Amino acid sequence: MYAVVGCSECSALWVLEGRPETSQCPRCGGRRQHAKRRKFVETDDEDHAREVRSSMLANRQGHGDAFAELDSFAEMDRQVDDAGVDDETYLEASGIDSEAVASAGDRADQGSGGGASRKETVLQALRELDEPTEADVVAYATERDVPADYTRRALEKLVRAGQVSESDGSYRLV
Repeated sequence: MYAVVGCSECSALWVLEGRPETSQCPRCGGRRQHAKRRKFVETDDEDHAREVRSSMLANRQGHGDAFAELDSFAEMDRQVDDAGVDDETYLEASGIDSEAVASAGDRADQGSGGGASRKETVLQALRELDEPTEADVVAYATERDVPADYTRRALEKLVRAGQVSESDGSYRLV
């Protein structure tokens, strides 16, 4: 259930969903019981409630005739989907290979190292290697396309965070 309600203090209009015990005006912050709020329309259709509110606001500002010429909210939503150009057309017109962009996006979603993030690759090295040194972890991560400088910084951060301990040049998860 949706209701178009108004504030008795500042005359703001808004759409409420359901029947809350109290409601607060989004403009002035005044709080009142729902039963005492003036309801201009109650409906099960959210779009209908939005249209009533919009019509009331347009009439207040003297634009009721212009509002009456507009399509419904549902129709305008459909028109928005058809407006403009799609991403592929935009990229191609800009001289960018849309297939390369899609491929890069897929790789980014998968992360590096066969699906693992850089940090996860460093942690995986610490789990899988026996008494790994910094050089061992860097070699493991480099094989999985994680840069060596990133791996060294990640090890330092993990030690500072207390997730990894370092003793005699050897690392282990805590």
